[in-house]
This record gives sequence, structure tokens and C-alpha cells, in this order.
Amino acid sequence: MRKGTERSSNSDTIRQGLRRGVSVGRAVNEFLGRVRGWIRTASGLGSHDEEPDLSVSDRERRHERRSAWLRLAVLVILTLNLMLGEHSGNILVHANVLGGYALASAVALALSLSRRGLAWTGAAFVVVDALAIVALFHEHLFGSATALNPDHALTTTTFAIAFVLLNHVALRLRASLILLYAGLVLAGWISLLIVKGVIENRWNSPASAVLATDAALATAFAFAAFVTFLIIQEHGAWLTSALKLERRRLSLSRFFSPGIVAELQSGSVDLERRTAAVMFVDLRSFTHFAETAKPTALSELLVDYRTHVAQAVFDWGGTVDKFIGDGVMAVFGHPWAKPDDGERAIRCALQLSQSLIRWKRQRREEAKPALDAAIGLHIGLVTAGVLESGQHYEFTVVGDAVNVAQRLERLAKELDAVLVVSAAILERRLPSAEAVPWVWRDQVELQGREGVLKVAYLPRSSAWVWKSP
Repeated sequence: MRKGTERSSNSDTIRQGLRRGVSVGRAVNEFLGRVRGWIRTASGLGSHDEEPDLSVSDRERRHERRSAWLRLAVLVILTLNLMLGEHSGNILVHANVLGGYALASAVALALSLSRRGLAWTGAAFVVVDALAIVALFHEHLFGSATALNPDHALTTTTFAIAFVLLNHVALRLRASLILLYAGLVLAGWISLLIVKGVIENRWNSPASAVLATDAALATAFAFAAFVTFLIIQEHGAWLTSALKLERRRLSLSRFFSPGIVAELQSGSVDLERRTAAVMFVDLRSFTHFAETAKPTALSELLVDYRTHVAQAVFDWGGTVDKFIGDGVMAVFGHPWAKPDDGERAIRCALQLSQSLIRWKRQRREEAKPALDAAIGLHIGLVTAGVLESGQHYEFTVVGDAVNVAQRLERLAKELDAVLVVSAAILERRLPSAEAVPWVWRDQVELQGREGVLKVAYLPRSSAWVWKSP
């Protein structure tokens, strides 16, 4: 009995230990996650999920912030060079360069964190970096009181700093800054070599080999800068193309279902004329409601309503052409015409006519603003496609069928109907429309259009319930 009690006590102790271990592990992971998030936010690295939403100015601001933080790493390298390098008594030059660079780094970091600074501040800091390198080169060539001798050589640390700052400038992803930095460094470096050779007058002496070695190093630096310039230019072209594709995808996603957007990414949606079903959905008494409602209530109603309608359109393979206030225009038959465009359009309209009634009832139960909706549906020739206007893509549908569908939706108010369709779509003998208790009306004149139409409508008072097949 005692052994059983001891075993039970040991088991409880083990379980408690495991629970504590799991809790500690979760706490550590949460803490590390917060630290990583803080580092990414402070350094300007950002989140990968934010990439598509960043504007050009936001990207440049993030690059400047990252550059400001990385200046601290360069400052450490300069400090180590001052502490560990052999400067032949010219420590004051290195100290001045270090102090000036530290001051520039502090200013850059303060501007990036406060999100201040003019457009040219990035170029100004690049000039400071280039002048710091030229100052170090000057110290190695002219810092000694003795003449240039064959033992002269550019220290590895100083030469490495030039490449470190080249990479640092490259992180701004601006090819013009690479040209500015490399141009200043090379101009200063080569000028110093020429002046040194003239002053020492040793072009034919063994010291000329030292100058030739420095010239070879300058050539290597120029080649590295040129390659970096090409890479950044290629990256810029790729980024521009990627952003254009992403903007196109986001624009298309406003109109098409996700599956259709994926197919359209690799294709063209130019203007074409074809037969398509056009549907208009609109809220009754919305204008009066918008004049009296609070902005928050108005926004909440529109978002809920638009989401409801757009989802139904996408579910039946349709395309949302545009949102016009409380109006929604949808098309079935573009970007690709299918034999069942009319059937899918009538099913979507019937489903919406019922679901919007339930939507209104539910909102009333939740004590939210609720309005009636009306739908107009017609099929005919349209001209449709995606037009580009600067940075914006717009799906456009025009034609007589569009005008008729819109006027049928307006006619619903006069008929007190939830859905009004033209005879053109019912003449297609659509299975989903045969069981509907339509009320027919002949010789209907539509405002602003010549001729008459035969239409059918579903009264708002109808007790008929549509069942999805």
C-alpha cells in the first residue's frame, strides 16, 4: 500500500515537472519571439508578410533605418582598427575619422528612428563614408614623414573597411549611391597616388612598384563596385516587375475569384466583345440612411453587405465588376464564356434574393441597421476587359446589356420585387428558373432606352423558398 502511494506521488511529481517545463518553454519562446519582433522593427527589417503592402517611400525609409543600425557595426570595425592597427604615430588621424563617423552614425540613427530627414540625407551620409575612406588612404600615403619606400603597403584593415562600406551602401539598394560612393573613393584614391608620385618624384624607383600595387587594388575595388552596381540594377528591375505583378494581382482580386486570378496572372484580359449575364444588386432607401447614420454604422453595413454579395458571386464563378456605393455589379461570362453562364447567374441571383432577406432579418435581431435589397439580371452582348490606368488596373464592362440590367434593378422598387430578370435570360430554359413562381409583365419601358421588354419578377411578399441544387 505504501509502495503504491509512493509511486502515485512520484508520478504526480513528474507530471508537475513536465507541466512546469512546458510552461517555461512557452514563456521562453514567447520572450524570444518578442525580442525578434523588436529587433526586426527597430532595425527596419520588417515582416515578410508586409512586403506587398509597402510603398516605395516605406521601402526607402526601411532601408535607411537598416543602414543606420548597420553603421554601428562599421563603427566597431573602425574602433578595432584604431586599437589594434599600427599607425606609426598617426593615431590622431584615425581618431578623428572615428569620431566623425560616430557623429554621422548617431545623426543617421536619430533621423531614421524619428522618420525625419530630407531626400538627399542618404546621399550625404554616403559622401561622409567615402571621405572617411579617402582620409584613411591619405594617412597611409602621407602620414609618415619619410618618403615612400618599397615597404609601403595599404593595411588589410583599411582596405577591408572600403569594401565593408561598399556593402553597407549597397544595402540601400540604390544604384546611384553605389556610383556616388565608388566614384568619390576611386577619385580620391587615384588622385592621392598621383600626387604622391609627383611629390616623391620616384616614378622610376622601386617605390613605383608600390604605387602600381595600390593602383591594382583600386582597380579591384572599382570592379567590385561595378559588379555591385549591376546586381542592384538587376534587383531594381526585378523588384519593379514583381511589384507590378503584385499590384495587378491585388487589382484583379477585387473582381475575380482567387482561382480565376491565379489563371489570369499568366494571361491577358484585353477588351473583348462577348455574350455575358450582367447582375446589379442595390440597397433600398440607402441614400436616406447614409444621410442620417453615423460613419461607423455606415461603414459596418457596407462592408457586411458587400462581403455577402461578393462571396455569393465568387461562389457561382462570377466576376465583381465594381462597387458603386451600395450598388454591386457582377458579370457571368468573363473573362471566359461558358455554356452555363446564364444558369450560374440565375442561381446566384436566386440565392442572393433569399439570403439577403435572411441577412436583413439577422441584422434586425442583432439590433443593427438593416435594409432591403433588390436585384436586376439580364444577358446580352457586352465589351469587357481589364484596362490599365497608370498604377491602377480596372475591370470594365460596357454595353447595352449593362444598361438594361441596371434599369431592371431600379424597376424592382416600382414592382416591390426582390428580383427582376429579363425574358432574354429565361428564354434559355434554365433548369433553376423553371420552378420559380415568376410574375410576368409585358411591354415594359425602361427609362433612357428605346423599345420595350418583357420581364419577370419575384415579389418581395412571395413565400417561395429557393433550394440550392
